Amino acid sequence: MDRGYPHPPPSYQQQSQTATGTNNVKSQEDTNKEIRLYKNAKDRRRFEDMADLYAVIKTTQHLEKAYIRDAVSADDYTEACSRLISQFKTNEKAIDIDTLDFINEYKMDCPLAVERLLTAGVPATVMHATGRASKDKTAAVIAAEATQEFITAMDVLRLDQRAVDEVQPVISSLLNSLHKTESVAPDFDKTKIQNWLVILNGLRASEDLTDDQVRQLLLDLDSSYAAFKTCLSK
Repeated sequence: MDRGYPHPPPSYQQQSQTATGTNNVKSQEDTNKEIRLYKNAKDRRRFEDMADLYAVIKTTQHLEKAYIRDAVSADDYTEACSRLISQFKTNEKAIDIDTLDFINEYKMDCPLAVERLLTAGVPATVMHATGRASKDKTAAVIAAEATQEFITAMDVLRLDQRAVDEVQPVISSLLNSLHKTESVAPDFDKTKIQNWLVILNGLRASEDLTDDQVRQLLLDLDSSYAAFKTCLSK
């Protein structure tokens, strides 16, 4: 009997199909909707810095593998690795997080990068000499460059520049210069300088050396400088 419906009322099945279709469309729209990890500009910068840190660590891992496999020259490796270490320190300082916790949280299998970035802090070619000094440099020039690096490192500390990001670069440069002196001072022991690089790299860039650390580093630099001059005179 016609009760005034202009059309027959929809059946339950038709209603169910319509509801299902609407839900599917809505679900697809939700799936395609962009998910934001941040709510403001500050959070956005933090996530971008974390992404940069992740990329630097992964890139360092691949670079170390390439160097081990002799797929990259020592000079190219040194330049690229030094740049990555610098970028790593900058990103780590900007985010202010525990890097090992970050690596574990995101399940990054990067043991070579951890050794290079968190332990050594310098390219493998700097920590361990990979060759003799360039043939076009005289012994006098090589010795003079190393001497200047010693003086610069000690001056930095005497001028009360004790931030890690101020001290570490000059110690790294000193060690790099000393590796080039093997032809003129083959008996010189670089262990103290190498150990200080490891210590400095274990600190955050924003940290300052304590009074005791500055005093000990100055003493080690002074004694190493004296030993270096003795080796030159032999």
